[in-house]
Amino acid sequence: MAVIELENISVEYRRYHERPTSLKESILRAVKTGQFRHYTKLFALKNVSLKVEQGEVFGVIGSNGAGKSTLLRVLAGVLPPTEGTRRIDGSIDSLISLGAGFDPELNAVENILLYGSLRRRKSSEIKKHIGRILEFAELTKFADTPIKYYSSGMSARLGFAVAVDSDPDVLLVDEVLAVGDERFRAKCDQVFADFLHKGKTVFMVSHALETVKKLCNRVGVLSQGQFIFTGDAEQAVKLYLSPDYATRLS
Repeated sequence: MAVIELENISVEYRRYHERPTSLKESILRAVKTGQFRHYTKLFALKNVSLKVEQGEVFGVIGSNGAGKSTLLRVLAGVLPPTEGTRRIDGSIDSLISLGAGFDPELNAVENILLYGSLRRRKSSEIKKHIGRILEFAELTKFADTPIKYYSSGMSARLGFAVAVDSDPDVLLVDEVLAVGDERFRAKCDQVFADFLHKGKTVFMVSHALETVKKLCNRVGVLSQGQFIFTGDAEQAVKLYLSPDYATRLS
């Protein structure tokens, strides 16, 4: 059963050329040049269609600017597509830019409550999990410390612990599998193993090609906002590293 379904998704941006500062300037420039459009259309994604099955680990690889981050934002629901439809069957959460959205003036407990409220979780439910989250993140001793005093690693651990605690049906992952030291990464790996054992679905974007080959059932190769391949992980990586892919970028 498909838990992620994208149909003809396009995301269009506009690149303005000397953008007019007023309606009057826009009209005068249009009359003078005969051009009423002062921008060029750019497609971050173009006619992307995809189905991801329940329990699948689907990976996406591609060069910088290929559309990977835009695709994740569409899936997360924070960026509406210009065209097309997005369907997610079940709850969704993301491991994207760990710690993004945290208030540096607030302590760990307050940020856990803030994060949960933004995801419409009941306050009573969140409070029951605070101790478990802090213990997993190894931050119990720093629970009352404003996170502006945390190291980047401490903030990332807290972000990871908060996100996975929601136990979503679909988890979006963006280059955050190497959180903390070796010991903490082993804990993270176990979380993913347990997650998949429950039949959950993972959609991940990564430049770590060996990790992609190790974890993913299928991999999509993005180039200039379009999938040029979806299928076996080994074949996907081989295509990405090939001269054929490089040629598309020139």
